Amino acid sequence: MRSKKLSVGILLLLFLSLATLWAIVPILWMVLSSFKTMEDIFRVPVRLLPDPFYWKAYPEAWGQRNFGLYFLNSCIIALSITIGNLLICSLAAFSLAKYRFFGRNLLFMLILSTLMLPLEVTMVPLFLVVKTLKWQNTFLGVIAPFLADPFGVFLMRQYMLDLPHELIEAARIDGMDELGIFFKIVLPLVRPALTALAIFIFRESWNMYIWPLIIITTENLRPVTLGIALFMSNYGTDWNQLLAIATIAMVPMIVLFLSLQRYFVQGIVLSGIKG
Repeated sequence: MRSKKLSVGILLLLFLSLATLWAIVPILWMVLSSFKTMEDIFRVPVRLLPDPFYWKAYPEAWGQRNFGLYFLNSCIIALSITIGNLLICSLAAFSLAKYRFFGRNLLFMLILSTLMLPLEVTMVPLFLVVKTLKWQNTFLGVIAPFLADPFGVFLMRQYMLDLPHELIEAARIDGMDELGIFFKIVLPLVRPALTALAIFIFRESWNMYIWPLIIITTENLRPVTLGIALFMSNYGTDWNQLLAIATIAMVPMIVLFLSLQRYFVQGIVLSGIKG
């Protein structure tokens, strides 16, 4: 029996290692190709390592456009959407998990049902609303439609269901108001779920492309995703420079995930325990 379990464990480890390698290879190829010349990228047979390393693609790509401003714009958009989701989704999840009112379960199901609607379905009505409010070519037009996410409500609700209700009742008996309970008691206890949600939302908003492409037409408001797309044109593409900027754009997400990895895993695991 022990040898059988050991064999299953080895096979599982081998499968997970191959799956990890399959996911890492495209990223590794992108990073290494950013240090190649154009001729080296398209050389046959393909070589993974650049020979020699071409370091100039990074300063050349950075100097072509105002990428410092693009990165700042992406940070403003991503951080605003992330903070908005953390607050709004947590408040909604708190009411759905710890308050009893008529239609609570129905309301939760309606919120979850919106997960089936992709952006392509809601894009036209969202654009008409933004246009009516005259939010085109503004950060508000990019940020406001995504300040709440049904997945965030689901994730936070699942975590808050495990919080002891007696703790909240004790705070009420001590005279603490509902917002005080939420900010001083509930939020510190759900920090792992907040971290997991922050990583998910920041990734989605950092990589957002279609919606900013529709709303933003001015140069000084472009996020980094639109800046990367400027390298591709009908007259040719400098692939090493494009890959260099894409590599730089990937760094904030890697740093965020590595710094919050422990809380991220804990939040995902515990949020799925109770249904």
